[in-house]
Amino acid sequence: MSDGYFATRLEEDARRDVVWHTLWTSFFSKRIAPTDTVLDLGAGWGSFINQVKAARRIAVDQWPELARHLAPGVEAHVGDVTNLDFLAERSVDFAFASNLLEHLTREQNAALLKALRPRLTAGGTLNLVQPNFRYCAPQYFDDFTHVTVFSHVSLCDFLEANGFEVTECQPKFLPLTVKSRLPTWPALIKAYLASPIKPMAGQMYVRARVRR
Repeated sequence: MSDGYFATRLEEDARRDVVWHTLWTSFFSKRIAPTDTVLDLGAGWGSFINQVKAARRIAVDQWPELARHLAPGVEAHVGDVTNLDFLAERSVDFAFASNLLEHLTREQNAALLKALRPRLTAGGTLNLVQPNFRYCAPQYFDDFTHVTVFSHVSLCDFLEANGFEVTECQPKFLPLTVKSRLPTWPALIKAYLASPIKPMAGQMYVRARVRR
């Protein structure tokens, strides 16, 4: 993304770090082992990867300022997320992307999945936090860079059609943005994640592995 995008749609916001720290401690830390290699695609401000505790942490984004916002020890790769040639085959245990696929064309998303498949380990997974069009349609195109629409149904189908097997799908996972009316208190975020009732949910979570 350009600097203009970060200034208007993804500006620095301390609430984002609170959310991702709580998501790490309450959710993602249970899915990532200390010995894992973690790849953050479209890492942006580094809000997710900076929280991760793992043997190797890698952030990829086309934003030239990426490295300035990463925690010590996180590897920065500035470039197109569809080009993962710098990674060895079967080297990534946990691939992650938050609010990325909607910014790419269908062809770019297919290229990303094609590039990622051989780089996941035998037990490796792709983990996506993504706007769910079914629950946030009125706001979906408020972001002028959204080009592709996904619901939890179409995203799972797209993954399956591109060599993945979906192992978990939560259609309602989080509110659409940190700018929602819900406060970003850690205790409230933990309760929200655990609750079967999720008011204002607009983000989904999908986990998939390569179909062998």
